[in-house]
Amino acid sequence: MRPVVRLSAAVAAIGLAMIPAVAASWGNTGHRLIGVLAIQGLPTEVPAFLRTAQVAQDMGEFAREPDRSKGAGRVHDHNRDPAHFVDIDDEGRVLGGPVFAEMQPTRQEYEKALQAAGTDSWKAGYLQYSTIDAYQQLVHDFGYWRVLTAAEKTAKGKQRAWIKADKVRREKLLLANLGNLAHYVGDGSQPLHTTTHYNGWGDYPNPKGYTTERIHSPFEGEFVAGAVTMNGVRAQMKPFADCNCPIDKRVLGYLAKTQTYVEPLYQMWGEGNFRPGSTKGAEFATERLAAGASELRDLIVLAWRDSAKTKVGWPAVTVADVEAGKADPWTALLGKD
Repeated sequence: MRPVVRLSAAVAAIGLAMIPAVAASWGNTGHRLIGVLAIQGLPTEVPAFLRTAQVAQDMGEFAREPDRSKGAGRVHDHNRDPAHFVDIDDEGRVLGGPVFAEMQPTRQEYEKALQAAGTDSWKAGYLQYSTIDAYQQLVHDFGYWRVLTAAEKTAKGKQRAWIKADKVRREKLLLANLGNLAHYVGDGSQPLHTTTHYNGWGDYPNPKGYTTERIHSPFEGEFVAGAVTMNGVRAQMKPFADCNCPIDKRVLGYLAKTQTYVEPLYQMWGEGNFRPGSTKGAEFATERLAAGASELRDLIVLAWRDSAKTKVGWPAVTVADVEAGKADPWTALLGKD
């Protein structure tokens, strides 16, 4: 289970406008920055309701929600805590079990593969699945929004009033669901969320003598709080990139790249580059947060594009047919008992 870092009462009172100066951990400052900057970086092809200053501010907070919900209860926490990480070992396997790059189609099959190696997803984590899950939910939310938008143009009377109200509900739900994606993408940009060496090198072969100190919180907490600024992260964001590949391949590639930063992080720690005032350490943390913000922005755009090809409602209707005026979505939206 990963360390939970909480804001002090004084820090919690600071508004979004003060983000560059906020003294909190990656779990708060970093997730806020990723959520805000991803929204600010969205292109005009994404619906206008998502590209506002208010939504950017809200996403900064929604992006923290999977951490803020911790402590709700034993069942809640036990089920959700492993969604924030995946423990990839030095051989590219998940805790000595399945090869990370060879993703099982479902969590059930992933669980079987881990249990065959004497472990389970509660110990190993399942960040790759929680990220894909959140992405697919966003695609579906966008699909509903597309259908509701198209239906609103032609519906009349009580049907139009219901559709208009449901579109408002969908937008609110979409933002909350997007917050989950924002959080897990953010977790995926932090190298210590993608490794068995998540809090010190641990009881593993250590020929290079990396530290066994508990470095997780000091790195993403005290150091990042004093070293990272919004403008610095924004300046390091990459242009939009589409791998033209399935979402599982994209997510695996993203997490695998993050995992390559584990040893550099430990090397830099040993060299003292994560002490206050270190320029090299600040550049490292800034680049990692920028990678998270860039990836989140890109996944939002790709989810919007994928939503044009999905189906929604019951009985299901194709989004493309509704937008083309070939199908009436009323029954699908209201639901057939």
